[in-house]
Amino acid sequence: MTSEPSSESAAFNPLDGVDENGRMAPKHYDAILLASFGGPEGQEDVIPFLRNVTRGRGIPDERLEEVATHYRANGGISPINEQNRALKAALEAELKRRGIDTPVLWGNRNWAPYIKDVLQEAYDTGYRRLLMVTTSVYSSYSSCRQYREDLGMNLLATGLDKKLQVDKVRQYFDHPGFVEPFVEGVRDSLAQVREQLAAEGKTDGKIEILFSTHSIPTADAEASGPRDREFEEGSAYVAQHLANARAIIDRIPEAAGLDWQLVYQSRSGSPHTPWLEPDINDAIAELPAKGVQGVVIVPLGFVSDHMEVLWDLDTEAMDTCKELGLAAHRTPTPGIHDTFVAGLVDLLCERTVENNIADRPAVTPLGPWYDVCRPGCCANLRGEKPTIAGADSTVGVQ
Repeated sequence: MTSEPSSESAAFNPLDGVDENGRMAPKHYDAILLASFGGPEGQEDVIPFLRNVTRGRGIPDERLEEVATHYRANGGISPINEQNRALKAALEAELKRRGIDTPVLWGNRNWAPYIKDVLQEAYDTGYRRLLMVTTSVYSSYSSCRQYREDLGMNLLATGLDKKLQVDKVRQYFDHPGFVEPFVEGVRDSLAQVREQLAAEGKTDGKIEILFSTHSIPTADAEASGPRDREFEEGSAYVAQHLANARAIIDRIPEAAGLDWQLVYQSRSGSPHTPWLEPDINDAIAELPAKGVQGVVIVPLGFVSDHMEVLWDLDTEAMDTCKELGLAAHRTPTPGIHDTFVAGLVDLLCERTVENNIADRPAVTPLGPWYDVCRPGCCANLRGEKPTIAGADSTVGVQ
């Protein structure tokens, strides 16, 4: 990576230097773009933020207000923006520690600072080539392709297509930097739940581990991943989570023999549209009949403790456990864990000429994932839009 702006005339066809495995040759980059979802930072922001999230779906404000209660109960503030400020600072510190002076920019899809504005500011500063890392780690439309679309559409909207290049690091669901903090967290949570059970005289109480992630429409799950690969349950999104859960269990001797399952949370949209199941609260409700007395909840689909973790897990799921008399503990998300931050910088260095890391570790047989997504990967079932960082990208192609 370099902090010296690249030549404006440099070619940046997104397929240049990409091998048959979707791996892009290392490049020089002027800056890093940390891209995230965004969230409201006050009561007056809540409905405008939710309008941004649901734009084009025709959802009335009355229905948005139902979701708004989650934010209003926390002062109208989502913790995600502050967490991203902390992550940006941690990335800058880790880069500095390694002697890398590349600047880190931060932009959101749904709230300030907006990606569109950050792209314009980057160009005005003199940057011509950015490397993006997002806070969504799995393969699906909403967690990968939609980010690529947002970048593509905003490059067109700002008139920066063919003037500013944005590449993207691979989806890092099974990078050890993301997985290892969960290994540590599950081990600690098991100890916490066993301590709770012992205090209740249930030393041998049965424990189950619930790996929770964001539910998505079943059709989007089936469209996730490249079309030329087969995945467990017909879904890259599901397969990646299952593979990660197994990798975590295999690394924790204290978890040997325990039952576990993948569950889902944060469903939204029409009740007539099939989404991935079971819901975490439904899964918890079935545990007592199985003789389970303790639960470890693992937010495996999330990078940080944002609103859906605080509300759906720490509030609703923990309330369900309490009502059923189950001992329970929720593991931390990676947040700014040293291993996670170092792993993100390693991912950036995989793509750069300076400080290059040639090795691409992955803790599951599914990875390492692609630098450049295959054609049709995580397809937008509602209609194609311009994207970056794909073999079928139309933005930035000369």
